[in-house]
Amino acid sequence: MWDWAVWGALILGGVAGAGALGLLAMRAREAWRALKDARREVVARLDDLATAGETTADKVAHAGDTRELQESLARLRVSLARLAVLRAAIGEAQDVVEHATALVPRK
Repeated sequence: MWDWAVWGALILGGVAGAGALGLLAMRAREAWRALKDARREVVARLDDLATAGETTADKVAHAGDTRELQESLARLRVSLARLAVLRAAIGEAQDVVEHATALVPRK
């Protein structure tokens, strides 16, 4: 009498098991592809890093040209002096504005 229920449960279990195996196979394939892509990306990034390192080494070798370096440092010092003057001026202007707004009544 209950044979149909047992056979139905066995068939349902078999279908569910097959579906689970199919899902497992799909997820394993996706993981394998992601691993291959990640490995490819790491190798590409390492190549970029090596290229950047070589470029940096070349720039360091050319940095020995002290004339250009001294000129750049002189321009940098002038720019930093201008920046200091501008910062001081902004600070003074902010002080004046703060003093002026201190006298303004607030709601």
